[in-house]
Amino acid sequence: MQSEIIIKALNKTFMHKDKELEVLRDINLSINAGEFVCVLGHSGCGKSTLLRCIAGLETDYEGEILINGEENKRPMLDKGMLFQDHRLLPWLNVADNIGFALSDKITNKKEKVHELIELVGLNGFEKAYPHQLSGGMAQRAAIARSLINKPKVLLLDEPLSSLDALTRIKMQEEILRIWETEKTTAVLVTHDIDEAVFLGQRIVILSKRPGIISKIISINVPHPRDRLGAKFIKLRDSVYKEFFAEE
Repeated sequence: MQSEIIIKALNKTFMHKDKELEVLRDINLSINAGEFVCVLGHSGCGKSTLLRCIAGLETDYEGEILINGEENKRPMLDKGMLFQDHRLLPWLNVADNIGFALSDKITNKKEKVHELIELVGLNGFEKAYPHQLSGGMAQRAAIARSLINKPKVLLLDEPLSSLDALTRIKMQEEILRIWETEKTTAVLVTHDIDEAVFLGQRIVILSKRPGIISKIISINVPHPRDRLGAKFIKLRDSVYKEFFAEE
């Protein structure tokens, strides 16, 4: 089952040097079950904070976040999250990192881990440790770990930002393939316009702080998308114009 996400009148502030710092203002957004939405914005606009609120890692906010009609105020196993760095435990190998969140009471634990290792293309690296993996391979392992409990929502906080350009393109294609296979509701935070146009069905553009939704753009081009095709280039150019409009 996929999950619908409803965000109503979300406002978020932080205390900084005894002053209130407004980060997000009046965010209203509906994300359909099974949809892939990209949140695009400059550094510091509050996009990662928005993702943390959806994840239940930030709960001190005004407004409401509903997942399948239920209030969302804590992390849960049906929400998988992938961060900028892989955050693999260095003392565990790939298989053990992926299966870390599974209860020992689950009888088919090895089978579940093996299925995900196959899904992310890490066959043969089950016993490798994080320091023995390339950046892309480590992120593949992190993706597998985020999927181990079959989450209905997958939250991605710029997970490819530290990778080189070629690896990043390959991993974008990998994330797309996994999303199509697992049929989760996906929300990706990024500041990379090409990445957002390649992956997203809709792009939500946040203004500079405080983050306000300045534009929502539908990407009506079916997957797989040709990065050099006329439709892709036209859409990318329109997003560039919207993204830099306030400047």
